[in-house]
Amino acid sequence: MYHTDRGIEELTDRRGDEEVTLAWVADRLRDFTDLNPEFETAMERLATWLARNDDPDDE
Repeated sequence: MYHTDRGIEELTDRRGDEEVTLAWVADRLRDFTDLNPEFETAMERLATWLARNDDPDDE
């Protein structure tokens, strides 16, 4: 198990039954990056990966 899996599991445990919009997720990513600018590149990569995840041209 990767260290990040614990955070993902906590997210699922705490919020697993909720429905959220992508706009809500984008706002949380912005908030996180504002508070933790050292993770800006990681957040950019995650957002780009999520945006293109089902794009066959990016495989």
